[in-house]
Amino acid sequence: LSDDLLQVEKRLELVKQVSSSTHKKLTACLQGQQGTELDKRSRKVPLASLAQSLLDGAAVLGDDFLLGKVLRLCGETQEHLAQELQTFELQMEKDIIEPLSTLSEVEIPNIQKQRKHLAKLVLDMDSARTRWQSSKSSTLTSKEQHLGAKADSLREELEEAANRVEICRDQLSTDMYSFVAKETDYANYFQTLIELQAEYHRKSLELLQNVLPQIKAQQELWIEKPCFGKPLEEHLRLSGRDIAFPIEACVTMLLDCGLQEEGLFRVAPAASKLKKLKAALDCGVLDVQEYSADPHAVAGALKSYLRELPEPLMTFDLYDEWIQASNVQDQEACLQALLLVCEKLPEPNINNFRYLMKFLAKLSESDTINKMNAGNIAIVLGPNLLWPQSQGNLTDMMTTMSLQVVRIIEPIIQHADWFFPGEIEFNITGHYGSPVHTNHNSISSSAWPEPDQTDGKKGHRRPLSVATDNMLLEFYRKDRACPPADGPTTPAVNLRPSACHRTPPPSATRRSTPPSALLGTVPPLPSLPLPPSLPPSLKSIPSPNPPGADPACPRPAPPALSLWSTLVQRRTWPQVRTLREKGNLKSA
Repeated sequence: LSDDLLQVEKRLELVKQVSSSTHKKLTACLQGQQGTELDKRSRKVPLASLAQSLLDGAAVLGDDFLLGKVLRLCGETQEHLAQELQTFELQMEKDIIEPLSTLSEVEIPNIQKQRKHLAKLVLDMDSARTRWQSSKSSTLTSKEQHLGAKADSLREELEEAANRVEICRDQLSTDMYSFVAKETDYANYFQTLIELQAEYHRKSLELLQNVLPQIKAQQELWIEKPCFGKPLEEHLRLSGRDIAFPIEACVTMLLDCGLQEEGLFRVAPAASKLKKLKAALDCGVLDVQEYSADPHAVAGALKSYLRELPEPLMTFDLYDEWIQASNVQDQEACLQALLLVCEKLPEPNINNFRYLMKFLAKLSESDTINKMNAGNIAIVLGPNLLWPQSQGNLTDMMTTMSLQVVRIIEPIIQHADWFFPGEIEFNITGHYGSPVHTNHNSISSSAWPEPDQTDGKKGHRRPLSVATDNMLLEFYRKDRACPPADGPTTPAVNLRPSACHRTPPPSATRRSTPPSALLGTVPPLPSLPLPPSLPPSLKSIPSPNPPGADPACPRPAPPALSLWSTLVQRRTWPQVRTLREKGNLKSA
């Protein structure tokens, strides 16, 4: 053979090895049984078995379960994928696996067999030539006639052998050159493989893309979804609610059984009870009677929900504005600043914040029993309503943040009716209240207590100093129910929602006294003139809507109550009389 054909011969062996190996690996990739009919192949495809299992599970669960609907959609999709897979494998067998098998097991072996046959013919030709040359030499040395005839016969045999070698060599060369010429066809097998795979995966992707929106739609329509740790807006959108389910459920239960529980939101509940309640709220199944005797677990679940929100209820974006508003020294200006920030909250946040503040204000009305006044509530619940987005030293950040948040939450709780005028229906859904205590589910449906039981408590305000706060607390704790022994009485300030407008009463009926004057001077009864040290802006509070005034102007903040007004409203006349006798309180 020529040098070119010798190189082709080497390539034949390499191509045979590659083709054989590829054929085996491709055959191993087949999930169906090779060479069988379509029905029999489908039984061997794992996707078909998976599809049948999913469809059977969907039939067992039914469409009443979200899982049943999703299983049915997935089962149908897997069934279509199995059909596409079988079509792909059949086409791959026809266009790739079988031609590769023919190449490695028929075509190349035939060429190699012909090459061996040529080698045998060459040996036969060489043997015939040797015999002819030997006979020819014998004829030259001998004059016998029969030796000449034998030499002629051997010469003819040599010519025939040479002719056979030439024919075989030509055939082998033709086959080898044909193999080289068809190498493009052999390479095309692998191009076809990629094209078939692309088509299969394209159709499979189309099936998956078609079913994904259907599965997502089923999940979005399913209202029983976890709510803890989920964004507030997403939970409200999916559930079609204005108030988050955990907030409404917990508030409504606490209105029934927890308003007079001492240390509510401060006392930690049992961990197992809290986890169980959170899990029940997450799946939307709640047994009110089970938790009616454990209000601390309900309060703990409410705190956990607020804290686990990805963004605080009072939002990260307004954090700096809340802090700046709380740092305003003047009380009236501070309340106005807090109101401006409050009005910037997104609608879902402001709805839930208003709902929660109204409830906390109602909770603080029973502070003599539950020991949770506005300040205490702000301390334990405030950090769950607002926290900074940036991360720093955790201890320092929590300490500073707690103090700042208390200065924000406490006045809002104290003046909730001023920040959020009007009544509010707590049991919006109507499924959470205890059937025995139906009148406690909303402010609008509950009867208001008598003034001598609640008006003093509603006069609470954020103290302007720790000393003033401690002094007022000391007075509040003594003889709250003792009627006045003598002296005139001043009616308590009415803070009911029906009477609590966005503006305070005129200054003629209500005045303020600064903390510096609380221990020094108490005006004579019944008039209460202000000390001359007060700035003119605090000597009187103008009427909220004077003639010709713009009704959209900022509403004046509720004024602070003087110690004298507080004592009168609390009707703690024995303390007043005792202090005056000791000379601690002097007439102006």
